[in-house]
Amino acid sequence: MTAARRLTLEIVGWVLVVAGVAALVLPGPGLLMLFGGMAILSQQYDWAERRLAPLKYRALRGAAESVEAWWRIALTAAGVVLLGACGVLWVVGPAAPEWWPLPDGWWLPGGAATGITQITSALVALGLLVYSYRRFHDDPEAVAELERDLHAATRAREERDVAP
Repeated sequence: MTAARRLTLEIVGWVLVVAGVAALVLPGPGLLMLFGGMAILSQQYDWAERRLAPLKYRALRGAAESVEAWWRIALTAAGVVLLGACGVLWVVGPAAPEWWPLPDGWWLPGGAATGITQITSALVALGLLVYSYRRFHDDPEAVAELERDLHAATRAREERDVAP
């Protein structure tokens, strides 16, 4: 692997890990970004590879749980619409209303860049919702397969760690 490719992969991996950690508390698919970053870093680091299977399981298990009931799907879809609408509002950037008690500079901080980020997050969330629905909704075998994959990865890692 060339040094430039290795450096690029490492930067992308760490950016995804940091963004994933941030998205755990901010709007966005935090576990999935964290998993993506760790998957990239696992190509170069054994410590990342050891943590990859449990993280993949948690991310995909969360995706499966998000489409278990109709109210979860509806709530997620409403959140996606709200996030996208807020993004459009930020991009349009109307003047602060008369009832706004703070200085005008505090109305919709970040401007169009914030709005574009919100719209992008809404589109990613919508894509993840569709993916989760198609892969996991009314399919308990798909969730059981996740658990089997986790156990197989754990056994393989333990065997590798024991081998001389």
